[in-house]
Amino acid sequence: MEGQNKYHVIVSERAARMLVSHAVFLAQASADAAERLTSEFEKTAKSLEWMPQRCPWLYGEYIPKNVYRSILFEKRYLIIFQIVDDIVYVDFVVDCRQDYGWLIR
Repeated sequence: MEGQNKYHVIVSERAARMLVSHAVFLAQASADAAERLTSEFEKTAKSLEWMPQRCPWLYGEYIPKNVYRSILFEKRYLIIFQIVDDIVYVDFVVDCRQDYGWLIR
């Protein structure tokens, strides 16, 4: 990936807690699924070091325009992040099957 800028990815404490919560829930049914979730999160978050702008903007009535982007991992989980200069801030990890209306209020 020569010629491209590398970004520094920072996972917030809140996002880390959200990931742990999802993994704990999954582990009740399958330890393998929980392990796969955390492994895929790490791989996807690391991929944001290169061209995080490739990910689409996150839109919603109360979401600030052109601030948050998202990337899907493990089929149904979203990493919600923002880019400031050369830093990618991972702010949320959400399960797309749940209601996250609170996120946009």
